[in-house]
Amino acid sequence: MGQTFLLEIGLEEIPAQIVTPSRDQLARRVTDFLKAKHLAYGDVHSFATPRRLAVMLTNVAEKQADDKQEVRGPAKQTALDQAGQWTKAAQGFVRGQGLTTADITFKKQKGKEYVFVNKFTPGKSAKEVLSGLTTAITKMTFPTRMRWGNYDFEYIRPLHWLVALLDQTVVPLKILNITSGRTTYGHRFLGGPVTLAQASDYQTALKKQYVIADSSQRKAMIKEQIHTLAAQNDWVVELDPTLLEEVNNLVEYPTAFAGHFDSKYLNMPDEVLITSMKVHQRFFYARNQAGKLLPVFISVRNGNQQHLANVVKGNEKVLTARLEDAQFFYNEDQTHTIAEYVERLKKVTFHEKIGTMYEKMQRVQLISQALGKYVELNQAQLADLKRASAIYKFDLMTGMVDEFPELQGIMGEKYALLQGEKPTVATAIREHYLPKVAEGALPQTDVGAVLAVADKLDSIISFFAVGLIPNGTNDPYALRRQAAGIIRIVKAEGWHLDVAAFRQQITDLLTTHQATFGLDFSTNVSDFLDFINDRMRQWFGQRQIRYDIIDAVLAGHGHDLKQMFAAAKVLQQNKDKPAFKATIEALTRVLRLSQKAKFNGQASLTVDPALFENQAEKDLYQAVEKVRHQAAQRTIEENYHALEQLRPLIAAYFDATMVMVDDQAVRDNRLKQLAILAQLIFSIADLNRLIVK
Repeated sequence: MGQTFLLEIGLEEIPAQIVTPSRDQLARRVTDFLKAKHLAYGDVHSFATPRRLAVMLTNVAEKQADDKQEVRGPAKQTALDQAGQWTKAAQGFVRGQGLTTADITFKKQKGKEYVFVNKFTPGKSAKEVLSGLTTAITKMTFPTRMRWGNYDFEYIRPLHWLVALLDQTVVPLKILNITSGRTTYGHRFLGGPVTLAQASDYQTALKKQYVIADSSQRKAMIKEQIHTLAAQNDWVVELDPTLLEEVNNLVEYPTAFAGHFDSKYLNMPDEVLITSMKVHQRFFYARNQAGKLLPVFISVRNGNQQHLANVVKGNEKVLTARLEDAQFFYNEDQTHTIAEYVERLKKVTFHEKIGTMYEKMQRVQLISQALGKYVELNQAQLADLKRASAIYKFDLMTGMVDEFPELQGIMGEKYALLQGEKPTVATAIREHYLPKVAEGALPQTDVGAVLAVADKLDSIISFFAVGLIPNGTNDPYALRRQAAGIIRIVKAEGWHLDVAAFRQQITDLLTTHQATFGLDFSTNVSDFLDFINDRMRQWFGQRQIRYDIIDAVLAGHGHDLKQMFAAAKVLQQNKDKPAFKATIEALTRVLRLSQKAKFNGQASLTVDPALFENQAEKDLYQAVEKVRHQAAQRTIEENYHALEQLRPLIAAYFDATMVMVDDQAVRDNRLKQLAILAQLIFSIADLNRLIVK
């Protein structure tokens, strides 16, 4: 039966958001170390609280596997001199392997004899192997690090103790002035030191000292306790997974409790109350069975039931102070008009190289109207869009958003409704921030979607205009997130948005209306298009689109995002079908030959049927003309299948026709025919990029 190994790192309190990834990283580094050292183990259990990171491995082998390997040395003619004596080359080789010339044998490889030795390295004991884990611990990476005392060493938080036990035996480790032992520590206030007799006692011993080391057990306790409180009071409590994870990583021994606040604060929007509770105090909120927010909160303390009434009272006091501030701002904000807030935006800098927030809004008004017409909004929607784009940033000037930045957009919607704006306008103000995170909610209204894309496009092209382009991991203005948001919205809305054409339209529009405010939007255009393509590449990659299909789609002749989505989908769906390989090979043959065509413009691509010399040319010409004239009315999928149907005609064409003939008129006519077909192919994707087997 194997042994159990426990490693625990005791620290000062780790920030909640770092606890789980640090736990997982430690487990990964320990197991990677053991794999590299060829020390077998069984199950892996990881533990974490704010004050500790730990990993336990079961069925650890007693020692490494013995290493037996046959090692080849120099050729026989090099190993022996003319007298048949061992040369220095042979002697040096066996010495390096820890052996003697008596261990040499000869074997023939590829017709030539070489020196071989059988090298045997006995496995080290588990304790000896595990004593090398110090490096795995010290090399851990964290988003933030600190130093303490006079040490140059940096870690997430100062180290206080180390436990390293292989069953009952202490594995010797040392980091700075801390040596490993068998003593861990319980809850900071309720527990004390714990001397572990053996590694497997870990969880049980800590539980007696008010520490639940297993994160999943703590989380289950929190959920059960909150559900009990909810059932007892007939509440509906939403257990937000992110908040639950954060709360779980703030405590070692959870005890849930409920508190109350004055119902007078319920006159404020729910979002204000929820933000105060959830974001600022890490409280869960409750609703009644009808969905109405209740003047109660649920929190989790790091401890037991002792003196819980004092804890409740203290939390109620803190929340009341927060809500009192919110109530003041809510009342004060309503004493000013939207127009007053918009006027204040003239003095608010969006970016020192780009201009004010008011100037940004002026650009977005023009861009959003152009985009609204581009995606065919009706007149009523365009009117709502015009009003929304004229005021959509006004809430940045309110006291509530200044105090609670998380509520930007949300308070804009609330205040707009209070001041008589149309619901569609108010909703667009809120939705223009969406999506807020990678896979976050998208705008649900057409007006909101257009305003969101217009705002994001303005930000990206403005930063590119002044040379502030993301590179590597550097993206201080979150332009990648905004570009990803544009892609997701366009996909959801099903818009035909040619980013190259529309970007040029934006430049012309802003220049015409003298709304460039000193920015040169004609610069870094190719960088902008590459940037959008990179975000498209990431979007496709996240959806397991094959990499060569992504390359083919992005290298096509169009910048219409909807066409790209459709092309990738069609190629992905057809890649495993029997006809795919033959179809791609036929079409790529056309592409390769068409590259020899040197004609200027579409007008020059006029094929003269009188120059045809065989029936295959005529058949292909007639079929391509039919496809070409119907292409604009067809979907990408329909056009792909139309091209697929051309495969036998293309094969017959190349069997009967020599394209590069001496007669220039005939040669050019044939190249024009292929160039027209190539344009149809490129409108889907650059199929040359595909890998077919």
